[in-house]
Amino acid sequence: MISSSQNPLGDAWILAAGDQAETFVPLISNDAVVFGILIGILGLIFWTNSLENRFWQRFYKIVPVLLLCYFLPSLLTLFRVVNPDVSSLYFVATRYLLPASLVFLTLSIDLREVFKLGPKALIMFLTGTIGVILGGPIAILVVSVFQPDLVGGVGPDAVWRGLSTVAGSWIGGGANQIAMKEVFMPSDELFTVMIAVDIVVGEIWMVFLLLGIGKAAAIDRIFKADSSSVQELQENMERFSRRVAKMPTSADLFVLLGVGFGITGICHGIADWLAPWMGTNAPQLNKFSLNSQFFWLIVLATTGGLLLSFTRIRNLEGVGASKIGTVCIFILVATIGLKMNILAVRDHPGLFLVGGIWMVFHISLLLIVGRLIRAPYFFLAVGSKANIGGAASAPAVAAAFHPALAPVGVLLAVVGYALGTYAAYLCALLMQAVAPTV
Repeated sequence: MISSSQNPLGDAWILAAGDQAETFVPLISNDAVVFGILIGILGLIFWTNSLENRFWQRFYKIVPVLLLCYFLPSLLTLFRVVNPDVSSLYFVATRYLLPASLVFLTLSIDLREVFKLGPKALIMFLTGTIGVILGGPIAILVVSVFQPDLVGGVGPDAVWRGLSTVAGSWIGGGANQIAMKEVFMPSDELFTVMIAVDIVVGEIWMVFLLLGIGKAAAIDRIFKADSSSVQELQENMERFSRRVAKMPTSADLFVLLGVGFGITGICHGIADWLAPWMGTNAPQLNKFSLNSQFFWLIVLATTGGLLLSFTRIRNLEGVGASKIGTVCIFILVATIGLKMNILAVRDHPGLFLVGGIWMVFHISLLLIVGRLIRAPYFFLAVGSKANIGGAASAPAVAAAFHPALAPVGVLLAVVGYALGTYAAYLCALLMQAVAPTV
């Protein structure tokens, strides 16, 4: 076995997450080794994708690059080579690389062009939110018809209490999930199962979303959607990138990294002060996640990048800002892939059925509304992941269409964090109202 010394970052993250880590000893516990494996996997994927070999060209027309970057790392967890619950890589990726990538991806964005996308992006996002709010109680009602004891219970073991934490995660993110845990107080054992439901069901939907990216044009034809605004934004960003492109020097790269990670450091400092201040002085706003350090980190990093887009610093796109941002995002995707463990389904298949019905309702509502308003598949995919995946997944899905589109996912994900706790609270009350007490 390859082992490493105790990592304080990893320990802090595990303690913050509660008693939810799966207890198995991985083959590899040294994060340096795990990180090297993940980067090797990403390198192999992008290298084969760049080949002109007919086999690989056909392969990647069917299987999106982003899907492989997520799926292959999940095999490391499936075969117990790695245990993501005792690793600090996800923490580092979300706290350091994610905010920096948001700066890199947004500093060259043209907000006027983004606004030209129209209201359909926001409509699809809100549709996804409503799908989660209503999907929870509907899933309980459906399952209670043939197995009421599966979705019943009283006290801390009442299933609706655990499902409230899934609603918090699916509408907002981890901070909203913990907020629901503190409000409704499910038992630790129930919460542990709900963590698995949250991750597995959500990421299975991610797989289908990614498969749809390769067929986005066909889906748009079915929806009779006009995706010209999305194409126009993409083309305008590509023209800007070509106009400012230059061969980067070492100085250019250090300036770029200094801007991205410098702003990330500033955002951490402000968030560390602002979140507890809001929690103490304006506790009535906690339902909007304003007491969450991670919420402010994402908001501030996005805001910093957007402010830079109005200055000459946006020309750093010419030395590879969006490319480096994309690299950071894909490293994050690989660490997210580690967190999916399909084997968790076998231990609590009934609760995964509840989660599956819930997700099907969310998807069905998106498809119905998308068809009615003729929304492009891009808006459906990003609107869904801004709910289900938040700031970690929505930019990645948007960037899978084109790196220039990543800020759309960022902006919607920020809205999701703001609404997450409030909407999840409403969902929990509805689930409590319909849940059987057996």
